[in-house]
Amino acid sequence: MILYHGSNIEVKNLQIIKSRKLLDFGAGFYLTSDYGQARKWAVRTTDRRREGNPVISAYHVNSKDFESLSLLAFDQASKEWLRYVSAYRTDKSASDSYDIVIGPVANDQAIRTINDFLKGRFTEDIAIRLLLPQNLKDQYAFKTEKAISILELVEVKYL
Repeated sequence: MILYHGSNIEVKNLQIIKSRKLLDFGAGFYLTSDYGQARKWAVRTTDRRREGNPVISAYHVNSKDFESLSLLAFDQASKEWLRYVSAYRTDKSASDSYDIVIGPVANDQAIRTINDFLKGRFTEDIAIRLLLPQNLKDQYAFKTEKAISILELVEVKYL
């Protein structure tokens, strides 16, 4: 399987960076199987940081390597996914022991829905009904050193 990471720099030495941002699945090295999503991340990161150039790093991972890791996977936006993302989006102390978390990306539109849910404007059921038709792309959060050790850099593409 090939996964992509979009950034403003080439990522050769993988590491888990404890971010100040409240990310969907917490601190980790984020990838996606969708090249277009990685491209959006690369452009957005470069614009936000105002340095570097958009770059996509492609990594090979053998799906058999997942068997030795603690994995949490959400197939789609669900109540469980919403609760998990909400915990990490609101609490910097949120934590778990998973090596990898896989699930939909809370994109700009989804974040609006999640924020409205967090503010009590929507129930879980309404939030999920609004999120399901959005065709959310996937993301893989590699949250431990053990997890990132299974990634092999295969290509770097400057945009």
